[in-house]
Amino acid sequence: MENSTQLRKWLDDMDLPHPLVIAGPCSAETEEQVLEIAHELKDTDVNYYRAGIWKPRTRPGNFEGVGAIGLKWLQKVKEETGLKTATEVANRAHVDLALEHDVDLLWIGARSTVSPFIVQEIADALEGTDKVVLIKNPVNPDLSLWLGAVERLHSANIGKLGVIHRGFSTYEKTKYRNIPEWQLAIELQTRFPDLPLINDPSHISGRRDLIFDVSQTALDLNFDGLMIETHCDPDNAWSDAAQQVTPARLVQIMNDLRIRKETDEEAEYNNKLSNLRAQIDVIDNQLIETLGKRMRISDEIGALKKQRNVAVLQTGRWNAILGNMILEGESKGLSEEFVLRMFKAIHQESINHQEKVINN
Repeated sequence: MENSTQLRKWLDDMDLPHPLVIAGPCSAETEEQVLEIAHELKDTDVNYYRAGIWKPRTRPGNFEGVGAIGLKWLQKVKEETGLKTATEVANRAHVDLALEHDVDLLWIGARSTVSPFIVQEIADALEGTDKVVLIKNPVNPDLSLWLGAVERLHSANIGKLGVIHRGFSTYEKTKYRNIPEWQLAIELQTRFPDLPLINDPSHISGRRDLIFDVSQTALDLNFDGLMIETHCDPDNAWSDAAQQVTPARLVQIMNDLRIRKETDEEAEYNNKLSNLRAQIDVIDNQLIETLGKRMRISDEIGALKKQRNVAVLQTGRWNAILGNMILEGESKGLSEEFVLRMFKAIHQESINHQEKVINN
C-alpha cells in the first residue's frame, strides 16, 4: 500500500494519553438502553461509542438488530454525551444510512471481510470519505484476505483506515470463542507498522472473565486500542450476553491494564522487550496446545495397538521420525542436540500415554 505512513495519522492526531477505546453494547436494543450505557461511559477513557444496529447472525430467527431506527439513538448519544459513534456496516445501504446519520466510525465485520464483492461494494460507497473505517479479520485465519480488504478500502482513497483483530473461528473446543492466532496479527503489524491495529477481546474471549487477560496481551504486543462490548445489564443482553461487561467493570479493566509508553531510551527498551516476551508467550501457549493435540492422537494410537495387541515401541517408526526432525531442525537453525533432547522427551511422553491406555 503506497503512502501507508498516512494511515496512522488520524490516530496520532487524536493525541490520546492511553490506547484508543471503543466501547458500548453488542446490540442497540432500545433507546433507553443505548442512552443509559452512553451516559455511564461519557466520562471514562472511551473514545468511540459502539452499538450494533444491524446484527448479521449465523442462523435466521435470532435477533438481527433494530435497524435504521437505532441510528437516531446514536445521534442522541452524540448530542447528549459528546461521544463519537461507531457501528458495523455490511452493504451499501448500511453505509448510506450511517453517513446520513453522521456516524463517526464504521467497521466491516468478519463475515463481510471474507467476501471481496461485499468489501468492494462498501469501498465504492465510502470512496473519499473522511470517516474512520476499520476492517475486522476474516472468520478464518487468512492474512491475504484480510490485507486484500484493506487494499480495496485504501484504493478508494479512504485515509483513516485501521484493522480489528477479533480472533478466528475453529471447530476445536478451546477456552476462547475465537482463537486469537496472535501470530497473524503480529505478522500484519510487522509488514504494515503504520496500520492502526485494534483488538476485540470480547469476540476472542466469548467470556467476560477472559477479557482483561486478552486485552493485556494485546497491549503487550503494541496494539493501538481495544473494542470492548459494554452493557448496563450484561446477563440480560439480547445478544452475546456472556462476553459483555458493565461500564464499571470496563473502567476497572482500563485502570488495571499495564500501558507502556516510549518516553525515553529505557522505556523504549522495556517496551520492545515486553513486546518480544509477549510474542514468546503466545508461541509457548501454541506449543503447549500443539503438544496436547499430539498426545491425544497418541491416546488413539494406544487404543488401536491395544485392539491388535501390538507393542508400544516401534523402533523403525521412531528412528524415521528422529532423522526427519533433525534435518528439519537444522533448516530452522536448531542444533541436533536440542532436537534430540526435545523429541526424546516428546516420544517418552507419547509412550507413557499409550502404555496408560493399553494397561487401563
